[in-house]
Amino acid sequence: MAARMHDLFERIRTRVVPAIVTAAGISLLAAGLMTYSSPVQAVPPGSAAGDGASGPPSFGLLTMPPFPSAHPSASPGQRVVTRVVMPALGIDLPVVKPPAGFPYCDVAMYLDSFSVPGEPGATYLFAHARTGMFLPLLTRSMRNNGASMIDMLVQVYTSDDILWDYRVVQVRRHYPASGILQSLPTKSDQLWLQTSEGPLASSPKMQVVAQLLASAPADHAAAHPKAHPRVCA
Repeated sequence: MAARMHDLFERIRTRVVPAIVTAAGISLLAAGLMTYSSPVQAVPPGSAAGDGASGPPSFGLLTMPPFPSAHPSASPGQRVVTRVVMPALGIDLPVVKPPAGFPYCDVAMYLDSFSVPGEPGATYLFAHARTGMFLPLLTRSMRNNGASMIDMLVQVYTSDDILWDYRVVQVRRHYPASGILQSLPTKSDQLWLQTSEGPLASSPKMQVVAQLLASAPADHAAAHPKAHPRVCA
């Protein structure tokens, strides 16, 4: 009898117990992997984190990837315009933030009170009507109110290496220098280009309005041209 009990004990110790421990270890490992691969759940605005509420478990390997948006996106403040090109008019300028005083020469500038491509609102760029800058816009606008510029391609590059293609849809002349730009009838996915119609700060402005066609990844070097802004004489 004692020999039979000893044999039973040895079988439990050497076979059953290791099997239970192994099964428990596999269960703990699986639970750990699920926790690691599960995406962090966003906390709705106004709710406190750690309030004990939890949703059903999610498994990272089964999570569907996000569907692509109409345009590549970036958080506000991250993306800025770096270059503007109008191939038909020979315009190709780096774009920089304007100075506090008189605008630079040899570059175009963006107004950060407007938007950036891909975000709600219109993008607004301007440059002097001088050789090598936006002079071709002014010259063309004087012929049949700029009709030849309609449907021209405008290309804008942004700092996150994206190329944005626009099509000119309108030419606006004689906008008063005293006008409030924020009151313009801008729309999302629009690009506005401005230059002056005269040599004075009080001279009226002309504007070219373009509508977004498409966007695509761009070469890093193409999206980051060397800018050499010059204080205008």
